[in-house]
Amino acid sequence: MITDFTPWMSLLGGVLIGTASVLLMGLFGRIMGATGILAGFVMPKSADDWGWRATLLAGMMTAPALYWIISGDAVAVDVPVSTAAMIIGGLIVGAGVTYGGGCTSGHGVCGIARLSPRSMVATVVFMAVAVATVYVTRHVVGG
Repeated sequence: MITDFTPWMSLLGGVLIGTASVLLMGLFGRIMGATGILAGFVMPKSADDWGWRATLLAGMMTAPALYWIISGDAVAVDVPVSTAAMIIGGLIVGAGVTYGGGCTSGHGVCGIARLSPRSMVATVVFMAVAVATVYVTRHVVGG
């Protein structure tokens, strides 16, 4: 399996995520944890709480279409695993988010920026498990 190295697109994506995180915290006092935002959208506490979540999720979904309209290139999405593997992976991530008290965006982007010790530990654990998973998948199992 070959993984494309895209430093400029990755840098741009990181800048956009960081900017959005700062704006969400500065304007609304909210942490940009994607899983928490989605959960609050599905089960809102109030109409005011639902609105900003709906707007953020709409932006996440329409951004690829906007990129396609501006550049003329569709966003390439290559999924090198089966649907069953994606479902199993999603369930594992969901359990991790529940037990870890947040997701990679909430802990990794916002928590580290706020110097949260809990988020730093969570991010180290996320990254260690990700490295181990990729190693086992590519070199032990042979994916």
